[in-house]
Amino acid sequence: MVDREITDGRRIADLLRAEVDGLSEPPFDEMVVGNERADADTEPPGNRIFDVERGGDSLASVYLQDDRISLEVEGDLVAARESAEAVGLRTRPKATTPPGLLVFVENGATIKRALDVLEAAATGTA
Repeated sequence: MVDREITDGRRIADLLRAEVDGLSEPPFDEMVVGNERADADTEPPGNRIFDVERGGDSLASVYLQDDRISLEVEGDLVAARESAEAVGLRTRPKATTPPGLLVFVENGATIKRALDVLEAAATGTA
């Protein structure tokens, strides 16, 4: 049994990367980690370290923090927000053009929930 949660942003990002790379069922079979920063291991908090892409288009950009990661989600934002709320992840709209949605992943145990959000953004179903 695990005695403590993973709350290190770099480790959380590694878990997400491994999940995206390892899943083979739809829609994850079309998702890849892209635009990965060569210096991601030394990148300071607050910077984008990689993207999750689907069909050559960005689905989410992953930003590193000391104690979490945030996903700047594209795709179906309504479905992504509803999915995040349903699984208990905090969100915040991002006033950009086109609009964005930030989803906060605060520990390693919530990676599967983040995958639910990516699936919703990709498919339009929460």
